[in-house]
Amino acid sequence: MNNTFKRIVNLILCLMLIPFCMVGCTGKNAVDNEKLVKVYYLNTKETGIIFQDYEIKADLNDTDAVIEELLEQMKTMPEKLEYEAPIYGPVNLLSYSLNGGVLKLDFASTYLGTEKTTEILDRAAMVRTLTQINGVEYVTFTVENAPLLDDSGNIVGNMSADDFVYNAGNEINAYEKAELVLYFASEDGQELIPVYRSVVYNSNILMQRLVIEQLLAGPNTDLACASLNSQAKINSVSVRDGVCYVDFDNGILARVGNVDPKIALYSLVNTICETADVNKVQISVGGSSEGYFMEKIALSTVFERNLDIVRQ
Repeated sequence: MNNTFKRIVNLILCLMLIPFCMVGCTGKNAVDNEKLVKVYYLNTKETGIIFQDYEIKADLNDTDAVIEELLEQMKTMPEKLEYEAPIYGPVNLLSYSLNGGVLKLDFASTYLGTEKTTEILDRAAMVRTLTQINGVEYVTFTVENAPLLDDSGNIVGNMSADDFVYNAGNEINAYEKAELVLYFASEDGQELIPVYRSVVYNSNILMQRLVIEQLLAGPNTDLACASLNSQAKINSVSVRDGVCYVDFDNGILARVGNVDPKIALYSLVNTICETADVNKVQISVGGSSEGYFMEKIALSTVFERNLDIVRQ
């Protein structure tokens, strides 16, 4: 009986200790997870970016040390043959500085000789890696201390991970580059102005949703003005038999400045019709197409491209 009693007591003590062991183990894993980031690289064909998990060695409270460590990772060719370092060859990083949440990366003039697709992918890899660091909200690029310019001669400016579109709900390791045509409003709100934009996006996202998101984000040039309310939310996007069906919340009905409702609507329609396999657009709000767009245009219409209002 004595031995039986001891065995029972030992068993109870073991059962009581299990939760404490689990808490201890969970706590350790949580610390490790805090140091786990994704380091982005180009694929060897330089057609997309891919990532691998990396555990930061530096103290997370030492932001400079973390930045230097991740920059060093992106300068080093990975062991995996299908991965290519984004800071390599002509992409020669001279210095960096962090001020007010903006990390400035300054490159040698050889950076400008990088092939355009490769340059955008390099930039996407660096921005998506570095904005995971606490205290780094944006990354900006300079070349010999001069701001980096896009194809239209506009300053690229501050970039966040959101500037390189991906589907957060179902992220995969493949990114692609696309050339988009987006239609924004003229300054007087009476015409459409085409704006050409290069984006790197997750190939899992529907192209029509991508262009709508880019349109809502507004133009990145002084040559055009926003046509739609940037606070509008996309409920759903689908394509069937050449028709794109897009449903918004009520935010899409808010007029922006002096933009004519017809211009606002066709900025959306023309932009969507620039994508492959779409020639018509059906718009709904809250699942219904019975109302009016900005109180002027019946949503029951299936809209087609209108090039008569595009500035030549």
